[in-house]
Amino acid sequence: MQSYKDLVVWQKSVAFVTAIYRATESFPKSELFGLTNQIRRAAVSIPANIAEGYARKHRAEYSQFVRIAFASGAELETHLLIAGNLGFIKSTALQNLQTNLEEIMRMLNKLNSSLVAKP
Repeated sequence: MQSYKDLVVWQKSVAFVTAIYRATESFPKSELFGLTNQIRRAAVSIPANIAEGYARKHRAEYSQFVRIAFASGAELETHLLIAGNLGFIKSTALQNLQTNLEEIMRMLNKLNSSLVAKP
């Protein structure tokens, strides 16, 4: 692997950020500095932390950043649920986002496990 850009989880999470931005475009303008901002920041945090951790070159630090990316995913799950409850996202779009996020989080768990397992 030459770069974090070669990681499928990073690629999927970047594509996911794009989907998040599109999904939040229709949120009420009153939420621009509230839920919209929180959702976007949590989503962007996932690939950003994967990249930063990879750049650290030490397994323990990399693992820590992958765990931070996972935690951002958990935060995002909560924000998306709230946005759905408020009717800001249609249920089919919400379900697609949740499914994609669950896949990314499973991949982050696998990546972290591989980092912790190796000496």
